[in-house]
Amino acid sequence: MNISGTLNVFRLIWSPTLCLPQHTVSTFNQLPIPLNRAFPQNDGNQRKPVDIRAVVLDKDNCFAVPHENEVYKPYEAKFQELRRAYPGSKLLIVSNTAGTSSDKDLAEAALVEKNTGVKVLVHTTKKPGCASEVLKHFTSSPSSTVTHPSQIAIVGDRLFTDVMMANLMGSYGIWFAKVEHRLAGFLLRRGYAAPDPRSQFE
Repeated sequence: MNISGTLNVFRLIWSPTLCLPQHTVSTFNQLPIPLNRAFPQNDGNQRKPVDIRAVVLDKDNCFAVPHENEVYKPYEAKFQELRRAYPGSKLLIVSNTAGTSSDKDLAEAALVEKNTGVKVLVHTTKKPGCASEVLKHFTSSPSSTVTHPSQIAIVGDRLFTDVMMANLMGSYGIWFAKVEHRLAGFLLRRGYAAPDPRSQFE
């Protein structure tokens, strides 16, 4: 059971925008690389451009078929492109299965790491509540060059876990519009907009 997800859903009563992504794609193959390209500077102001230095990937329904621990073959080329753009500690897999208390002896995390070549975060709290553990990973790895949460993009298929964690962290959320597209559309039609992670940083 994801207690973190259940409790954090109540935040939406006061802040519905927490579940809105800053960018939406249909499939993993549509990810623009580098991910800075997902957030063009087109509003005519003098703000600094978005600077994505590190990426968090969900596993199921992101780059892998649910309950599979390897990259879905049609996504292999895009996955390797992402690894080249964000090498080493700049790319991290954060799953609510692999690397959690649900993962006996962390066997699934080890298998995912072996099959992908990307580190799986071992975390005690499931998304969206593991923000501090994600940040600690990047800030404790100098090679990630991350100095602020707005330099991180979180890619996943769930509004209440992946996107909400991104917004709680002050990072950018990239969402695969599938199951929850009606909720996102409902909020957008009523004038809500995704938070701007840069606003407090500049």
